[in-house]
Amino acid sequence: MINGCYTALITPFDNTGEIDHQGLEKLIGFQIENGITGILAAGTTGESPTLKWEEHNLVAEKIAKHTKDKCLSIAGAGSNNTTEALYAVEHAANAGFESVLLVDPYYNGPSSLETRKEYYEPIAKAFPEMDIVPYIIPGRTGAQMLPEDLAILAEKYNNVSSVKEATGNIENMKKTRKFCKDDFTILSGDDPMIFEMMIDPDIKASGGISVMSNIAPKFLAEMISLLGKGETKKALKINDALAPLLNIVTVTTEEETIHGKTQCRARNPLPLKTLMQILGMPSGYCRRPVGKMTKQGLDIVVNAALQVWNNNPEIFTPIADFFKVDIDERLNNTKLKENLYYDY
Repeated sequence: MINGCYTALITPFDNTGEIDHQGLEKLIGFQIENGITGILAAGTTGESPTLKWEEHNLVAEKIAKHTKDKCLSIAGAGSNNTTEALYAVEHAANAGFESVLLVDPYYNGPSSLETRKEYYEPIAKAFPEMDIVPYIIPGRTGAQMLPEDLAILAEKYNNVSSVKEATGNIENMKKTRKFCKDDFTILSGDDPMIFEMMIDPDIKASGGISVMSNIAPKFLAEMISLLGKGETKKALKINDALAPLLNIVTVTTEEETIHGKTQCRARNPLPLKTLMQILGMPSGYCRRPVGKMTKQGLDIVVNAALQVWNNNPEIFTPIADFFKVDIDERLNNTKLKENLYYDY
């Protein structure tokens, strides 16, 4: 069973926009040293939509190599094209992965039935030894395999026994548990909802695939481990300490323009990679068309990090130790933030 805390690892880029391979190795080492259950390679947090296939494959191969016998690994292999997804799963199998994450087909808008029959089933059938983990995130894909079809899929194929649930819909999660039974693994795909999903008796999530564990792997892994053992009070203390970070996976602001006010939403991985740059971790900018935050959005990210640093500095201590950085200096250094935002 796939359970515990998995980091949806970013893909770090250098100043030329190419993959920072040395930085990637450092990030993998940081995760392993801090007790992560596993690493997701080249998922959407890793900016898979902007990676060329050869880049995607290189990232996956590097993560498979450096996690071997140290922690688990999952390969991102989803697409809006079933043929491409089959290719990605085949590459993952050859690279040594035992599990792949497949996001629902985005943009095309297939029905739940089509998604099951024309996407998940052909892949599950073609790779019976590979754990297939559907990733349900309709807010990103514009499509959704519903719990009813997920249950049918799991009943037909033994290699479909988990789901990354990022609908944000509690009732959908409860349906998934009801239809897929108790031996099916539900993983949270929403950092702020991990705690709630794990303690809810009608959901009983077994962990999460996390964004902010890029920054705080030790504490997210510990929180999930405590919840798995029923130590809710201790886990709640960690969740509360992490809350400012968990709440900036997406940052929404109201901005003033020459034509009036408008809403600006900075979505994952933009706030995360912005903070990682400030903290001195390998990151680089996101690839276009994702760009920079607004000044107001950047302030929200920095203030969240300062809140954690002032109240629970132990959360950032592993970063300071591993990457040899001064957290206080970096969070309060205005020069580090100068090129990280747009003026509207």
